[in-house]
Amino acid sequence: MTGTDWDRRVGLGATTGTDWGRLIDFDREHVWHPYAPSPLATASLPVVAASGVRLELPDGRQLIDGMASWWTAVHGYRHPVIDAAVREQLSRLPHVMFGGLTHAPAVQLAERLVSMAPAGLEHVFFADSGSVSVEVALKVCLQYQRNNGHPERRKFLALEGGYHGDTLGAMSVCDPVGGMHRLWTGVVTEQVFAPRPPARSEDRAQWAATIHGLASQHAGKLAAVVAEPLVQGAGGMWFYDPACLSTLREVCDRHGLLLVLDEIATGFGRTGTLFASSAAGVLPDVMCVGKALTGGDMSLAAMLCTGEVARVASGGEAGCLMHGPTYMANPLACAAGLASTELLLSGQWERDVRRIEKGLLESLGPARRVPGVKDVRVLGAIGVVQLDHPVDVASATRDAVARGVWLRPFRDLVYTMPPYITNDEDVAAIGEAVVAAAAAG
Repeated sequence: MTGTDWDRRVGLGATTGTDWGRLIDFDREHVWHPYAPSPLATASLPVVAASGVRLELPDGRQLIDGMASWWTAVHGYRHPVIDAAVREQLSRLPHVMFGGLTHAPAVQLAERLVSMAPAGLEHVFFADSGSVSVEVALKVCLQYQRNNGHPERRKFLALEGGYHGDTLGAMSVCDPVGGMHRLWTGVVTEQVFAPRPPARSEDRAQWAATIHGLASQHAGKLAAVVAEPLVQGAGGMWFYDPACLSTLREVCDRHGLLLVLDEIATGFGRTGTLFASSAAGVLPDVMCVGKALTGGDMSLAAMLCTGEVARVASGGEAGCLMHGPTYMANPLACAAGLASTELLLSGQWERDVRRIEKGLLESLGPARRVPGVKDVRVLGAIGVVQLDHPVDVASATRDAVARGVWLRPFRDLVYTMPPYITNDEDVAAIGEAVVAAAAAG
């Protein structure tokens, strides 16, 4: 749909003062979007407002957001508690450099995260995005090993099917073959990769033997193991046996490696426990969080680590952790994070996630009868329909939008990760849209 088409269909230019035709045409020709060419092959869908679980288009249509804005808006849009916290902070201190200075929202949010996180994670480094928090985690592990007398330990053991971000260091621990970064083979640092963790407990023993073998073979050059707990997100929305995390912990303990768990997508209740690693009772040495941290209002992430890791990594010739983003611990973002985590701690997210899980199990069931569907799986507030072929994104999106739902399929997947506040009727509508999109794709 071109900008001119939107002008004819919407007819809002004169009443709102927004020339949607011009904006959409310029957007299509000049503005780069995630994982898209420039110019765009297909115009993006314009959004003018959002509230609760709905996105509003210029023509007045509303779409249920089945993606929670890429898994961030767990409380929905424009939650009054988060909005009020950001407005209040804006009136006092929108930003100040974090080098040599500090402020209450950052310290209070760090306290909150330490209290929520798995035991032992007591030091907090704020980052601007999930990818940057992974970069910091990798750097911490390298400095830890270097300062511990092992400068030769400069590699990471990662998992096939994993995804950890789009910056160069994070790209290196993403799946090197089937992932989104295979173009950069030979450019990013080559790491050691283990097979994707199995979904079934009966397959874990063989997988564990492989992991132990790889770790033994490469232990002298490994700094840490990096993994997404329970759910591999953008690498394929793959759910695996929680006991696999115990195997990773055993490998690290045996060979003096650090365990880095990337909870950016899984943290803050998405899989049914506050952090996915809790399902296996596994304590990481380093953990990354982001996405839902601020409820989707602001960009913010964090790396947490144990006291030992912080102490050793801060030593050596550098005498500090060699990283410091310009907008580190932005007060507005920290205020949003405090409000979002308070809502989680005082709310009913556990009940809501169980309710959404039940609704998705029911509404996605019919997808099993759709030709071309390979698998249907649900965990917590995550529902996935996997096809046996690459999804036709344009057709799948069009069919979902026609049913009043926003989805963003990729690769061979049509999936949903809705806000926790999504009611049963809307969950059913999302499920029906996912099934329709799978049939169209």
